[in-house]
Amino acid sequence: MGTFSIEGGHKLKGSIYPQGAKNEALQVICAALLTKDEVIINNIPEIIDVINLIDLLSSLGVKVSRISKNKYSFKSDNINLDFLLSKSFKEKGSGLRGSIMIIGPLLTRFGKAYIPRPGGDKIGRRRLDTHFLGLIELGANFKYDREEHFYGVEAKKLKGKKILLDQASVTGTANIIMAAVLANGTTEIYNAACEPYIQQLCKMLISMGAKIQGVGSNLLTIKGVDSLNGCNHEILPDMIEIGSWIGMAAMTKSSLTIKNVCWDSLGQIPKVFEKLGIKLIKKDDDIYIPEHKGYEIQNYIDGSVLTISDAPWPGFTPDLLSIVLVMATQAKGSVLIHQKMFESRLFFVDKLIDMGAQIILCDPHRATVNGLDHTSPLRAVTMTSPDIRAGVSLLIAALSAEGTSTIHNIGQIDRGYQNIDTRLRKLGAHITRID
Repeated sequence: MGTFSIEGGHKLKGSIYPQGAKNEALQVICAALLTKDEVIINNIPEIIDVINLIDLLSSLGVKVSRISKNKYSFKSDNINLDFLLSKSFKEKGSGLRGSIMIIGPLLTRFGKAYIPRPGGDKIGRRRLDTHFLGLIELGANFKYDREEHFYGVEAKKLKGKKILLDQASVTGTANIIMAAVLANGTTEIYNAACEPYIQQLCKMLISMGAKIQGVGSNLLTIKGVDSLNGCNHEILPDMIEIGSWIGMAAMTKSSLTIKNVCWDSLGQIPKVFEKLGIKLIKKDDDIYIPEHKGYEIQNYIDGSVLTISDAPWPGFTPDLLSIVLVMATQAKGSVLIHQKMFESRLFFVDKLIDMGAQIILCDPHRATVNGLDHTSPLRAVTMTSPDIRAGVSLLIAALSAEGTSTIHNIGQIDRGYQNIDTRLRKLGAHITRID
C-alpha cells in the first residue's frame, strides 16, 4: 500500500487550500440517486474513498462525468438494481464505509436496497443499527443474510413517522433524511446529528425541492414530496484537514496560512486549538498561524488538568483527537485525551511512545499526555498507519522528528487526504513516496 519517507525537522511555509470535506462528499454524492435529473457537485476531494464510491455508483448505472478537477456531474436516470445482487457489488461495497449511504436513496426511490457489511477504518465497532432501525420505522422490511453478511431493505412506499434516534449518528441521520424526503407524509427525526455535513446535505436536498425544517438543530421535520429535481452543490472545505494543517504548523514551528476555511462551519475547532496554546489569526475567511517557538496547554480555572474529549456536534469532532494528541506531545503542560466514540483509535500512541513521547494509555478510550515543550524532539522511527486520522497524526510527528522516519500502509492516509505528499513538498517538507 505504499510508503512515505519523511526527513523531519524542516519548517513549512506558505499557503494551503483545504480539500473538500470527505464526509460531506460521501453523503451528497449518494443524494444524486434521489433524482433522474443531473446533479453537479463541485469541490469533490479526489481521494480513494470518494473515487471508490463514484466508481460504485457508476457500476450501478449512474452516468458520471468529470467536468473538471474536483467537479463532477451525476445522472441517475437508468439505475440497474440487479447489480445490487452481483458478486462485483458485494466486493466493491464491502471495501467502502460510505457505501452504506446508498440504501436510503435507493429504498425510497425504487422500493429496495441491498448492501454488504461496509469496510473502512479499523477503529472499533461502527454499528449500523441506527440506519436500519430508522428505515424500519419508515415502513421498510429488513433482511440480513448472516453467512454473506448482506443486508437488505424493501418497501412499496415509505411512510413518514416520528423517529427518536438511539444515537446522533451522522451517516445514520443522513440515510434517514434521504429516505424521508420521498416518503408519504411527514417525518420527524429527533436526536438527529446536526454536523455541518448534515446541514449541507439538507441545503442540497432543499435546492432539489425537498421540504425540510429545523436544519442545524437536532429536530428535523421533513414533508415528503413526489420527486426531486437536479441541482448544483458546493462542498465545504474539510474541517478535519484544516485541523491537520494547524497541527503540522504547530509541531514544526512553522508559519502557515490556510485559505478559505469557512470559519462559521468550524464550531469548537479553533477554541480547542487555542486551549492548547496555538494562536490562530482570522484574516477574512483564512486562518493564519504564526510561527510558535512553543505553546502552553491551558488548565481549568481551578488549576486541574485540561480534558479534551469528543462529542456530537457542536462538540469537538472525534476525527481531530489524534491530531490534538500528537500536538500535545510537544506542548508545555499536560492534557487528558478522552476518545469516547471508538475504542481502538488511541492504540497508535505506542508508535509515539517509541518516538520519545511521554504518554500514558489509561485504557482504550483515554490517554494522558505530558508535553515535552520542544525540549526533547521526537526521534525518527519506522511505523505503519492503522487508519486515516492516526496515519496523518504519525505523519505530523514524523515531520517534527529528528532523522528520517518511514510510514508504511500510506493507502490509509490517501483515503482521506488528496496528494498530501505533493502539497507538503510545496510547503517545504522533505517527504518522498515509495510505491
